Amino acid sequence: MSKFDEQIDIYLAEFKDNLKMSVDEDLLRSITKGLGPSIYGLDASRVSCSDPEEMARVKNNFAIKKLGLADDAATDAALKEVCSEMGSSNRNKFRAMFYYLLVKKFNKEGNF
Repeated sequence: MSKFDEQIDIYLAEFKDNLKMSVDEDLLRSITKGLGPSIYGLDASRVSCSDPEEMARVKNNFAIKKLGLADDAATDAALKEVCSEMGSSNRNKFRAMFYYLLVKKFNKEGNF
């Protein structure tokens, strides 16, 4: 099994076991592939909801640039909702999963 497939398996298990969600595996793979080698780095593969600079990067580089969302209160609220969905005590807020939830929240599956 490739390292990429191992990461996908981790994300799928996390969705199933901790978030109790079923996912579109093809969409998750597409989003994850777009993240490139960052999925393998300990820090780069995760999102820190408590870090304002990190949340600003996610908003600007993914939500606005990749998904075409506006820089407004609705986008800010969605980021907070995803943080909440993934759990405040969850230290493994994987970036691929975080982005997947944003894509689904805004029905932007067509971007992938």
